[in-house]
Amino acid sequence: MKKGIFITLEGIDGCGKTTQAKLLKKFFEEKGFKVVLTREPGGSSIGPEVRNILLNKNMNPVSEFLLFASDRKEHIKGLIKPALERGEVVISDRFCDSSVAYQGYGRGVSLDFINYVHNFILEGLLPDITLLFDVSPEVGLKRIHVSDRIEGEGAEFLKKVRNGYLEIAKREKRFAIINGEKSKDKVYKDMVSEILGRGLIYGG
Repeated sequence: MKKGIFITLEGIDGCGKTTQAKLLKKFFEEKGFKVVLTREPGGSSIGPEVRNILLNKNMNPVSEFLLFASDRKEHIKGLIKPALERGEVVISDRFCDSSVAYQGYGRGVSLDFINYVHNFILEGLLPDITLLFDVSPEVGLKRIHVSDRIEGEGAEFLKKVRNGYLEIAKREKRFAIINGEKSKDKVYKDMVSEILGRGLIYGG
């Protein structure tokens, strides 16, 4: 069965990835692809309930990660893998790297533990490309209306998360770092350039 294309968008709060995810969906649809646009937390069958808990309840960092992981497992099984098996494009606003950056680098949960859990729940599934929209914490905070506990944790926390993302990007060739502080149009052009440059549409 034809394999689809799996694209994830990552970055700290206020980086602009949600806006670019919608534009990327339109880009692929105009080229004739069937596209699934989803997000974490919230893309699974239990997603809305999990999202509400995660974004509004204080909890131990390990518990927080495991709740994200539970949602991720359901997300993969119920939506992502079936769509990829149908040959569709799946665009996810956040995926496994968010847990490494936020709960690992940001909150201090053991990276070995996070990777151990991911080895079970991902079943070898990784994005074809991960687009990291990089902005400073100061820029990110200026852009957002703080509406949940994670967004409201301030610049120092987001600095740890940003540094975490950049560390992951050094190790993972699937990452493409995009300057998210440019204008929306320029960010979009850089994003499309990365997609085309990786040969995800035309091969090569």
